Amino acid sequence: MHASQREEQILEALKPKGFVTYRALEALLDASPATIRRDLARLECEGRIERVHGGAKLLGEPRGDGLLRLAGTPFDQSITQNLAAKRAIGKAAAAHCEPGEGVMVDGGTTTLQMCPHLDGLGLQVLTNSLHIVNALLPQAGTRILVPSGAVFREQNIILAAAGEESMPRFHAPKLFMGAAAVGPQGVMQADVVLVAAERRLIDRAEQVILLVDSSKFTGSSGTIVCGLDEVDVVITDAGIDPAMQAVLETAGVRVIVAQ
Repeated sequence: MHASQREEQILEALKPKGFVTYRALEALLDASPATIRRDLARLECEGRIERVHGGAKLLGEPRGDGLLRLAGTPFDQSITQNLAAKRAIGKAAAAHCEPGEGVMVDGGTTTLQMCPHLDGLGLQVLTNSLHIVNALLPQAGTRILVPSGAVFREQNIILAAAGEESMPRFHAPKLFMGAAAVGPQGVMQADVVLVAAERRLIDRAEQVILLVDSSKFTGSSGTIVCGLDEVDVVITDAGIDPAMQAVLETAGVRVIVAQ
C-alpha cells in the first residue's frame, strides 16, 4: 500500500472519535509498526494530527465544551499583555504599507494594532483573523479577503488543515506576522496548526515582517515556523536584548525598534 493511501486510512480512522490507538492502526493497515510511526510523524509535521500517548488525535478537535481551540495563550488574555509596546509596534508596521497595495496580516494581538493606522490607504488585506476583519470593516476603502477553514473561537481565527488549499489566489509583497517566540532557531508557534497556516502565507509573500514585543525573545519553545533567514524585518520594542538583536542582524534581519 502506498504511503498516501495509508495516510488517508489513518485520517478516516480518526474521524469518528478524533483519536485512534496504535494497536487499532496496526490491525487496520498492512504495514509494520515502524512504517505506521513514520506515517504518523509525517502527518504530524504537516499539521494534520498530533501524536499522543498510545496513538494519535486530530488537531482542532473540540475539547470539553465543544469549542475548537489552539495551544497557547487565549487571545482575550494575550491582548492585555504588553499593550503599549504592541500599539507602538503596530503603528510602526503600518508605516511599511504603501497606498493601494495588497498585504497579508496574520492573526495576532500585535498585528491587530496595525488596523487603526491602515485607514485611508486603500489596501487589499488578506487576513485569517476575525478580530482584524472587525477592525477593518469600518474602513470603507479597505478591501478584505479571508481564507476558508474552521473558526477557532478563542483566537477568532480561521484555519484549515495542512494540505488543504484554503487561500484565495492572492500574492502580496508583504506579510505581517506575529509569533509565540523567537530565538536563534527561528520563529516559533505553540500549535502546529498555526505553523501550517503561516507557512502558506510565507509562501505567498515577497517580504516577511515579524511583529513581536521583546517578551517573545525570552522563551524559545514551540514548533518552528521558519528560520531567521526567511524573515526580512523584525519590529519590536526597546526591551529587546542587545545580544538577540545582534543575532537577528547577523542573520540578515533588519531590526526596527518602535518608540
